[in-house]
Amino acid sequence: MITKTTTLLATAVLAAGALAGCGAGTPSAGSTTTAAASTSASTPALSGTLTVFAAASLKATFTELAKEFEAQHPGTKIQLSFAGSSDLVTQITAGAPADVFASADTKNMAKLADASLLDGAAVNFASNRLTIAVPPSNPANIAGLSDLARDGVKVVVCAPQVPCGAAAVTAEKAAGVSITPVSEESSVTDVLGKVVSGEADAGLVYVTDVKGAAGKVTGIPFDAADKAVTTYPIATVAASKNKELAAAFTALVSGDAGRKVLSDAGFGAP
Repeated sequence: MITKTTTLLATAVLAAGALAGCGAGTPSAGSTTTAAASTSASTPALSGTLTVFAAASLKATFTELAKEFEAQHPGTKIQLSFAGSSDLVTQITAGAPADVFASADTKNMAKLADASLLDGAAVNFASNRLTIAVPPSNPANIAGLSDLARDGVKVVVCAPQVPCGAAAVTAEKAAGVSITPVSEESSVTDVLGKVVSGEADAGLVYVTDVKGAAGKVTGIPFDAADKAVTTYPIATVAASKNKELAAAFTALVSGDAGRKVLSDAGFGAP
């Protein structure tokens, strides 16, 4: 005879079995979340200090990108060193502790590649072109590249070994113009500085330099600049002790975020 007590006991046993079966099967939503969190926590966060050597024309954009990178990766620090690309190559070749090198041309980057001082291939991330920078009042009445060859016009350019200087030589040849500068500078920012200070009537700089000068100079475009467009590559230095961090910074520079910052500053696509 089945009593009421027996029925209650049987029901309890069946319920316990069902619960046990649930525990042995697919994990609950709560346990899945815990597992995912554990997996995420196992991925190490980027940390450490990264030293970036970059062409002088990249100062404004790389300063902005460095801040963005540090905000995205708390615990990281980007140290920036700006100079003419040829000077930076000399420093790296001599053993300067750089992790990343961003050049204003492919020629100087190739010097490090040929010397086996790069970790992998460089990535092209931007381009730039020359323009004539003059004081806002344009005292020498410069209208084009040929005016820079006039007697009495004080012109400043980059030294030939510097990317902006090499581009200037190419532009001169393309236009059939021969300029005799009053000085040759080691970086494009030095050229710009002499025009801003009034020491020069004109200087050959990049369009990005004029844009970044915020009205302190006026830019005068010229056709031959199309024959001297420079491409900017970036690469990890072989001696870097933080290649993972270097790769992450390179990805930021060459990715969508970097492209926007560079485009806003006047740089072209690579």
